[in-house]
Amino acid sequence: MANDKKNQDKPSTPEQAGIDPDAVPAPNFVQYMVHDPEKFVTNFARVVEEAGKAASAYLKPRENGKADNSTETVNQMVRTFGQIGEYWTSDPQRALDAQSRLWGRYIDLWGQSVRKMAGAHENDIEPPSQTDKRFKDPEWETNPFFDFVKQLYLITSNWAHDMVDEADEVDEHTRHKAQFYLDQIVNAISPSNYVITNPELLRETMQNDGENLIKGMRMLAEDIQAGGGDLVIRQSDNSVFELGKNIAVTEGKVVAQNDLCQLIQYEAKTDKVLKTPLLICPPWINKFYILDLNEKKSFIKWCVEQGHTVFVISWANPNEKLKDKDFFDYIQEGVLFSLDAIQKATGERKVNAIGYCVGGTLLATAMAYMASKRTSRIATCTFFTTQVDFTHAGDLKVFVDEDQLVELEEQMNRVGYLDGKSMAGAFNMLRSNDLIWPYFINNYMRGKEPFPFDLLYWNSDSTRMTAANHAFYLRNCYLNNSLAKGEMEIDGCKMDLGKIKVPIYNLAAKEDHIAPAQSVFLGSKLFGGPVDFVLSGSGHIAGIVNPPDKQKYQFWRGGPTEGTFEDWKDKAIETAGSWWPDWQKWIEDHGKAQVDARAIGGTNLEPIEDAPGSYVKKRY
Repeated sequence: MANDKKNQDKPSTPEQAGIDPDAVPAPNFVQYMVHDPEKFVTNFARVVEEAGKAASAYLKPRENGKADNSTETVNQMVRTFGQIGEYWTSDPQRALDAQSRLWGRYIDLWGQSVRKMAGAHENDIEPPSQTDKRFKDPEWETNPFFDFVKQLYLITSNWAHDMVDEADEVDEHTRHKAQFYLDQIVNAISPSNYVITNPELLRETMQNDGENLIKGMRMLAEDIQAGGGDLVIRQSDNSVFELGKNIAVTEGKVVAQNDLCQLIQYEAKTDKVLKTPLLICPPWINKFYILDLNEKKSFIKWCVEQGHTVFVISWANPNEKLKDKDFFDYIQEGVLFSLDAIQKATGERKVNAIGYCVGGTLLATAMAYMASKRTSRIATCTFFTTQVDFTHAGDLKVFVDEDQLVELEEQMNRVGYLDGKSMAGAFNMLRSNDLIWPYFINNYMRGKEPFPFDLLYWNSDSTRMTAANHAFYLRNCYLNNSLAKGEMEIDGCKMDLGKIKVPIYNLAAKEDHIAPAQSVFLGSKLFGGPVDFVLSGSGHIAGIVNPPDKQKYQFWRGGPTEGTFEDWKDKAIETAGSWWPDWQKWIEDHGKAQVDARAIGGTNLEPIEDAPGSYVKKRY
């Protein structure tokens, strides 16, 4: 309200402000006028035609019996917002106060807009955040119409978020869901997303007589058709990439395989290698080559060059035949199978192991399982952005409660798996203003093809999840947090992370929205051996894929994982650049012994095919 009082003291007319009305610059409306009316009308007809094709691509699969799972999401949203609405409507005075607050802001905005049109200088009643990239065009401030639309949107969306925040009698999980769903709606209706309310898009459309919208609607239809009736927004020009040709190109061979995975061994590049081999266990919800995007970004290639004998698990992209493969199968036929194959290839019973994201959760569980059997096959373990305690698991917890899990399990059991598009869509929704709406604008409003980008090519190369495994993971980790509580049961054994005594390098990422750093830090306290907790700059991907020669970001070390995460950060020492060399030193500190470089497969395993193998190339 202080800002409003300040505005009341300001002059409301050009004359009161000492401004010559004739000197007030008029908005440049010419740039928003149709240049060639006949061509514009013709093009608009073509836009409608292409939009019809997009609608047909959406409706045809549904007419043929395609299940529309979006209905369940809408139902969840309605039920969630209903609980928030019930809180406000249950008290008439509370509801009246909330409405008065909103309408008061609208009236302030109207008065400010009138004064601005008269030439007075006014500060925005509701300025956008400094980090908000949507309103960077100068016309959002200098043009009265777009300035009004922007502020109307910000006032309304901020008020809506306040309504959720202040519904303090509603349980925390429901409010968390409501804020997440509200984010999706608010981001979707932003005036920056549409031609009529975005000055940059409107100028561009008028300048080329709407031809951008023709191309955009054509691309929209293509993307819906490619998604089998669902819109899968293209984020990259994927036509330029081919696995094994210009992406995932580190030399190696598949040396073992079963129904669930292939094991790849990479060609040595040094005369001597560390005696202890390196096994990387990637997430099964993504494909492993995020660690081998290209020669300059490849963590796998860099490890080979540091003298590691590198093995990587490449998970199958499952179909309905693998629907009953559960979490224990992934341990047995993934982690333990790979350890046995490595021992055959190298003669080494123990490995240095790396687990990434849910691959790390699987690896930690496998280690707890081995500990319950009084055996150990791991010399050291490194976790990349891995959660074992899901107390602070972030926005992904929005999708996990009993009602939603029952619906999801029924959906998965009907077909035997969760479609990869569903998980990819969920991840994109976590950062919709970065991963959805900029591409919506570029592709369908501006009619421009996205640039080739290897990371986004990988992001679009989604994988399915078996029904049994995904249900077990969501229930035992996100819903019940059973692994952290020591209640997860595998093969009749309770999993106790405290029995894991090997040295651990536990890497979190500062801006991670999938495995929040606070969550990774808390999980560090559950292990029974020495843990080096390290915090990387950036997020879930860039914080990991950060080659040393790029000199990007930084990492922090702060000693034992005692107290709170904030306490640890306050004492942590920052080092510029990549954490990769720090990790290599840590590995060597726990075992510098070397042997002659090993041949792929050794004498016991016959190579099956070239890396990256055939499993990773499977798309549906």
